[in-house]
Formats: sequence, structure tokens, C-alpha cells
Amino acid sequence: MNPPISTQPRSRRPLRRAQLSDEVAGRLRAAIMAGKLRAGTFIRLDETAAELGVSITPVREALLKLRGEGMVQLEPHRGHVVLPLTRQDIEDIFWLQATIARELAAAATEHITEAQINELERINDALEAAVGSADAETIAGIEFAFHRVFNQASGRIKLAWFLLNAARYMPVLVYAGDPHWGAAAIDNHRRLIAALRQRDAVAVIEHTVWQFTDAAGRLTEMRDRLGIFD
Repeated sequence: MNPPISTQPRSRRPLRRAQLSDEVAGRLRAAIMAGKLRAGTFIRLDETAAELGVSITPVREALLKLRGEGMVQLEPHRGHVVLPLTRQDIEDIFWLQATIARELAAAATEHITEAQINELERINDALEAAVGSADAETIAGIEFAFHRVFNQASGRIKLAWFLLNAARYMPVLVYAGDPHWGAAAIDNHRRLIAALRQRDAVAVIEHTVWQFTDAAGRLTEMRDRLGIFD
């Protein structure tokens, strides 16, 4: 029996099938990254579909996406098995995100408007109100909104799109459930906003990159506690 994937489908309007398979892939990817689905675990179509409250089809499509990413492998006559995720994999994933984010941060410092900075402050206030009192999905949604405004302010939309795709490998729901991460993120956002108001590119880049190094460290520590790297 596979360990449960501690996620529940959100109560909102029905998703189109492509969206649904992306969401299932996201939940499975996060479970693998966080160690809830360990290397060698077989992901059963029927069990996963029942756990997530979807049909088998989007689960099958999600597994095809994860095969393309090297997260799972199809074993003939047995199904899809989770592949190992090493320390180096985690370092590489977050290094890529931080490298792209560094460029966006420099551009955002130059191009962001006062209205956009005020919007970042408003979103961060909403995040502070949500941490500790709202569910992880709400917190993750607010965090996503913060970075969307910040990255779009750079004006480098194609580069922001690449970061969005690379950020699929950051299990935000795992972080969002940790109030210590929430407090650290809120504080870092405040420092980032202050640096943007001063047009201090060095500080903006520093606070931007911190978010990825912090996330990598927390994920590695979490997997260490679970004994995954032993």
C-alpha cells in the first residue's frame, strides 16, 4: 500500500482535463519532492485517482508528464515507480530557479512602479494574515500572487515563463503548512519591498535569491529527517 498523498481536491469550478492532469502532476510531484512518495514506490492509478477524487485518465496523463521529467519510470507489467531524487538533484533544481530569478530581480528593480510595489505590500499583508490561520492552499496561492506581480514587473515575460515552469519543482504546499517558513517568508518580503522602494538592486537580488536557498535547505533538511538520503 502506498503512503497516502495528504492532499484534497479544492472545491472550485470543474477544471478542464488538461488543467486537471497538470494539477494531479503537481500534487504527485510535490509528494515525491517532499518524500511522501519515496523512490521505489509504485504509484497505482486506481489508488491515486481515489485519493485525489479524480478519474484514472488525468492520473495516467499526469504520470506521462512525470516520466518526461524523470520523476517516475514505467516498469513493464508493473506500473510507474518513483525514481530517486538526490541531494544534487535538489541543488540543481533550486540553483536553476535562483539563477533565473536573479535576472528577473535586477530587471524588476529598474522597471517596477510604485503601484506595483504597493501591491506587493498589500499581498504580503494578506500573507501575514493568512499564515497560521488559513489552509496551506490559500497561503500557497497568496505566495504565488506575490511572485507573479514581482516577476511581471521585470518586463521579461519569457524569462518569467521559464521560471514559472522551473518553479513546478518547489513543493509550495509543503512550505505553506509550516508557520516558521511563513514568518521567514513574510520578513524577507518586507526586506525585498524596502529594497525595491530604494531601487537597491544588490539588496533586491540578495532577498530574491534567499528564497530559493532557504527553500532548498528546508527541503533537504526535511528529507534528512525522514532518512531519505541515508
